[in-house]
Amino acid sequence: MKLIDERLLDEVSRMAQDSPRLRMNYNFHQTLDAKAQRLLNALEPGTSLPIHRHTLTAETYIVLRGSIKVQFYDDNRCLLAESVLDPLTGNYGVHIPEGQWHTLEVLKEGTVIFEVKDGPYMPIKQEDILD
Repeated sequence: MKLIDERLLDEVSRMAQDSPRLRMNYNFHQTLDAKAQRLLNALEPGTSLPIHRHTLTAETYIVLRGSIKVQFYDDNRCLLAESVLDPLTGNYGVHIPEGQWHTLEVLKEGTVIFEVKDGPYMPIKQEDILD
């Protein structure tokens, strides 16, 4: 059993703050080959996440604390929609369909999301990043 509490969120957030990428995962799945990828993703303002897509899985984010702006794009880099997720405003999460171009911007320090997608883990290929 692993309790998802303030102590764990603080621990992962500290690791994100100390990381050059300004983000850190805490995986609940045992291996990268697991059929379900379940993780905490601690994110700090200034982390860089390119516009990308996952062609073999949908993805779901639930914001546990903090705030992010999620943006959706078409194949031509045109912004289709955006939403601010912040549990204090009642916007808790988003489900991102398979193949949807997306990115996020971190709006508050100490932001932590719970993220779920199908496994196994697949690094993003260059053709799945919009330059």
